[in-house]
Amino acid sequence: MVTSAQIRAARGLLNWTVRDLAQRSGVHRNTVTRIETEATAPGHAMTAVQAALEAAGVEFIPENGSGPGVRLRK
Repeated sequence: MVTSAQIRAARGLLNWTVRDLAQRSGVHRNTVTRIETEATAPGHAMTAVQAALEAAGVEFIPENGSGPGVRLRK
C-alpha cells in the first residue's frame, strides 16, 4: 500500500499542486489533503490518486529497509 508520504513526495517530483493532483485524479482537493495528512482511510480516492501519479510517470518503491520511496520512470 502506498503511504501518505509517498503521495506527497510523488506530487513534489512532478511539481504538482494539490489542485493539480485533484484535477488529474478526479477527486476533490480536500480529499487529496486528507490523504496526504493520513486523515482518511485508504479507499477509492487513494486508488485514483495513485493511478494518476503512476500515469504521470511515478513509480512507487516498496519498503526496502530504509523505508518506502518514489521515483520517476526512466
